[in-house]
Amino acid sequence: MPSRPSAPADVVRAVAAGVSRLVSADLTEREREDQLDRLAGYYAERTDVRHPFAPTGDTPLRTRAELRGHFADAPGAARGVERFEPVGQVHETGDPEVVVYEFRYVGSAGGAPFSVPCVFVVRVRDGLIVESRDYGDHVGMARAFGRLGDLAAALAADSASARSR
Repeated sequence: MPSRPSAPADVVRAVAAGVSRLVSADLTEREREDQLDRLAGYYAERTDVRHPFAPTGDTPLRTRAELRGHFADAPGAARGVERFEPVGQVHETGDPEVVVYEFRYVGSAGGAPFSVPCVFVVRVRDGLIVESRDYGDHVGMARAFGRLGDLAAALAADSASARSR
């Protein structure tokens, strides 16, 4: 197994590449579990990961276990994803712990090509992510994976719940 990256730019690239492998590869159950552990291992035990543009609300992910669960919910090859890969660049900042990864997940699902923009603002300390703000096009991702109906149903349920409060 290759050594784990420690430079902030390399860590964020490794996470995006790991998500790509998880989503697009035809993994055995053991390989999938290993990949989930590897992805969660890029994060500090206590962290603060948020998705400010999440359509159903931003639920902070505060632990490795929560991050592992988040990654486990990713759509996989079983849903017709032929290709899913990050393409973009990492921008350094004035803070040596903070990088901005501006990229797109590009690929195809069900024979249809897609390109979904993302920007991750990440703080890496001692080779582990301690804080991240992940700005992604959630509607574009749902569209790419044929899950717009699922998203619409979740939004409708959320709206109905809010009205009944």
